[in-house]
Amino acid sequence: MLTNFLTLKPKAFGLDISDLSLKIVSFEKKRGKLKLSSFGEKEVKPGIIIGGLVTKESELAENIIKAVESVKGRKIKTKYVVVSLPEEKAFFQVIQVPVMEKEDLKSAIIYEAENYIPMPVEKVYLDFQVIPSKENSKCLNVLISAIPKNTVDSYLTSLKLAGLKPIALEVESLAIARSLIKDEPTIEPTLIIDLGATRTSFIIFSNHSLRFTSSISVSSIDFTKIIAKSLEIGVAEAERLKIKYGLEKGVKLNNESSASVKFKKETKVGKERNKIFEALIPALVDLTQQIKKHLRYYQSHTSRPQAGFEEKGVSKILLCGGGSSLKGLPELLSQELKIPVELGNPWANISLKEKRGKSNLSLENPLRYTTAIGLGIRGAMENNG
Repeated sequence: MLTNFLTLKPKAFGLDISDLSLKIVSFEKKRGKLKLSSFGEKEVKPGIIIGGLVTKESELAENIIKAVESVKGRKIKTKYVVVSLPEEKAFFQVIQVPVMEKEDLKSAIIYEAENYIPMPVEKVYLDFQVIPSKENSKCLNVLISAIPKNTVDSYLTSLKLAGLKPIALEVESLAIARSLIKDEPTIEPTLIIDLGATRTSFIIFSNHSLRFTSSISVSSIDFTKIIAKSLEIGVAEAERLKIKYGLEKGVKLNNESSASVKFKKETKVGKERNKIFEALIPALVDLTQQIKKHLRYYQSHTSRPQAGFEEKGVSKILLCGGGSSLKGLPELLSQELKIPVELGNPWANISLKEKRGKSNLSLENPLRYTTAIGLGIRGAMENNG
């Protein structure tokens, strides 16, 4: 009991906060293994969080309290939490600085960051990570991250009102990578596409580090609204049909003229499925074009052989987020991008032997919990016990 009392890094649960939902995941750590102990989700009314900024802090706090109280599995007793920060408010950039002593690096980073961050340094919280490179490199490659103080402070206020104590706040992309990427160096870059309810994020990860992140407005809710408008049906029915039919496998988009493609089967089901696919073609074309644009940008801006930072192209794409479960999406994107695309595995760093409790979460689509799982892993591993 005395040992637990004196633990400097208490056990914490993961709390993923997005514009429209809260997701909670908590793990137990036994003999170095992680086991799911509790999870939960609660909707957040529109307007409480807008574009990643908390506008109604007390209302968010109330929602957090209710979400914690209603988790499935073991009751959450700890007040310590690892919380996500919105990707769209964050800024990441890989910069180069001369090799120097560790104590001089921080001040050098702050000085250099002013040339890259699109707002005054004094108005952001700044962090950095040295990226491994060739031993004889004359420069250090450093990933700097920044997020506006007013954004972070709005989350901190809400957490305080909810009676919680954050041991860490981190941008979603870091938690997502911790969940999906096996705990080993990735020799070639991997692109993670997080297709969420209100936006889609692109995350490129290589050699134990983020290399690039970006977000666009394309979202899974947009897909549902497009179907609803095209078929002149309600949003709820459009969501049902989207989940039921998804996309037909093996059909090329090429360009928007592909909308004339018809399914071979002219049964009632085939016609309905065809309507869903045709309604989604413009959004899917836009999504694939956005992916290609970001891949080109990344490749053209990250190859620096003189600093030991010469990278190959992205070799694999992992999908996560609620929208990633759209049937046929991995196959369609793989065909269009000429890169292997697959659904990510949020349990990549969880022992397969530790299954008790995991099946319940799987029933609710673990890809929707990818960020929360990554946060929960950090919360459990921070624990010294």
